[in-house]
Amino acid sequence: MITLASDFGTPYPAAMKGVLCQRTTAKLIDVAHDFPRQDVRAAAFWLREVLPYFPPATHLVVIDPGVGTDRHALVVRAGEHTLVGPDNGVLIPVAKRLAGDGAFDTYTIDETRLEAVTPTGNGAPSSGRATAQAPSRDGPASNTFHGRDVFAPAAAAVHETDRDTFADLEWLTPLETSPVALELPEAALENECAHGEVLVVDDFGNVITNVPGDFLAGHDRIAANGTVVPVGETFAAVSPGERLATVGSHGYVELDVNQGRGEAAFGLEAGEQLVLEAVGEE
Repeated sequence: MITLASDFGTPYPAAMKGVLCQRTTAKLIDVAHDFPRQDVRAAAFWLREVLPYFPPATHLVVIDPGVGTDRHALVVRAGEHTLVGPDNGVLIPVAKRLAGDGAFDTYTIDETRLEAVTPTGNGAPSSGRATAQAPSRDGPASNTFHGRDVFAPAAAAVHETDRDTFADLEWLTPLETSPVALELPEAALENECAHGEVLVVDDFGNVITNVPGDFLAGHDRIAANGTVVPVGETFAAVSPGERLATVGSHGYVELDVNQGRGEAAFGLEAGEQLVLEAVGEE
């Protein structure tokens, strides 16, 4: 399968799917196309949390505020997975997780040599895999839509290429420098206090911090930037409309409101600093 993730909204993802359908019969799965616009870090966090649940696949990722500049276009081999996207850090956290204890291999796409795949009437490549042809242009058709003109053709081609011949693709070369690094910040823990940061706010308004969930163990209440709230294992541990701290499915502390929006109740947004402190019994 090939998964697709972007900040495009609609209708741009349809154009990428059209390109893919001309070049491969792979199953296409949308991860999300409503990531916060041009927010590389938010997308990197969600991809790290979501993509490891897929079986081996090719993952097409286009959160690309630097489209059309001299940033590299990458193909990354991480474990049994392949990632295709811009060299702005968005692929790195998930590549590390997919690679497990191993290293991942990074290649750069030569956009002027990216070979076409000849589609047949049924949408499959004529030979069942990528076929080399002479380049038909001196670069991508658009400097503002590399998702359609660079990353989608590349994703289809690597998906249709056997793993043992992957490195033989003439338009791929090993990246000679390190890819752009993106490290999600870690919280600083000291005794009963955690200095952390809001990583993202999800569509429910849940405030997802970078504080490990273990921080809540053994505590009935904590103070979040001075606001004391109960600790609960589920949203329903408090009445509707009330605030709480809990451990999200990703393993980090969340600041939430049962059937409400945590970011409004706590006055926090992505990127803001926060201090969590254990509070004694009432």
